[in-house]
Amino acid sequence: MIGPERVILRGENREYFVRLGEGKLSTDMGMIDLEAAALCEEGETVLTHLGKEFAVIRPKAGDYFSHGKRTGAPMMPKDIGIVMAYTGMCARDRVLDAGTGSGIAAIYFGGCAREVVTCEVREDFSRVAGGNISDAGLSNVECRACDILEVTDGPYDIVHLDMQIEALHVEHAYLLLRKGGYFASYTPFLEQTFTVIDAAEKLFGKEH
Repeated sequence: MIGPERVILRGENREYFVRLGEGKLSTDMGMIDLEAAALCEEGETVLTHLGKEFAVIRPKAGDYFSHGKRTGAPMMPKDIGIVMAYTGMCARDRVLDAGTGSGIAAIYFGGCAREVVTCEVREDFSRVAGGNISDAGLSNVECRACDILEVTDGPYDIVHLDMQIEALHVEHAYLLLRKGGYFASYTPFLEQTFTVIDAAEKLFGKEH
């Protein structure tokens, strides 16, 4: 039994991102009893009052990118994948993610890493991200409303920045990394890219 979780209800050419439990969901294919759907096992189907089938599916990270609450434009999955691939992120890793935003990258990282700490300076963004992370059921992801400069509980295996980056952020990331750890930054604007490169080359040497 799935219970009162966030799920995808997937029907013919449409899907709905909902929390199961009390009430009904009104669709153009009929009403779905959310309490009855909560009694299903994953992959089972529920019928609308018009007899249309919807599969009950636990969402993956990509579903949170598509359907989760947003506070701005999240990293694209292809860019998140590049970070995970180049750093070799795995089940042994402790990851620091700075610039939580909507929490999408943290949800992807949390599905792979042993532990993820994600920090966001804006409390309203952090609350939204915390809701998405909670819906994803990731007990290994901690959402903090703080600046990365306030994080002192290293070492981390990977530090990832997706934020307005200055040289001091790169320097602090370096101090938080274990020896042999990986630093990654998402910098879509050239000015920030050069800031990161100049700071990182002095500390890390060659960067990707």
